[in-house]
Amino acid sequence: MHTNKPKLDLTQPVDYQIKILGALPSFWADGDGSSSITVEENADGQVISIITGQMDQAALIGLLRRIYSLGFPLISVNCIQPE
Repeated sequence: MHTNKPKLDLTQPVDYQIKILGALPSFWADGDGSSSITVEENADGQVISIITGQMDQAALIGLLRRIYSLGFPLISVNCIQPE
């Protein structure tokens, strides 16, 4: 049986999880509640910020540029597909 999975394209908002090295303040998340920031410490004692939110590809690229311009090293970017 074939199931239809959502097609990923440039304009379709999907959930992303972005991990960076360093602590982002919570006010840095979108004010509309579409994204959240969690700050954790990894096993090496480094502070990691995890940004989770729904965005299209243009918003993702804009967010990555902001992170880069602030000097935060990027650890990972993951597209979280719904089950």
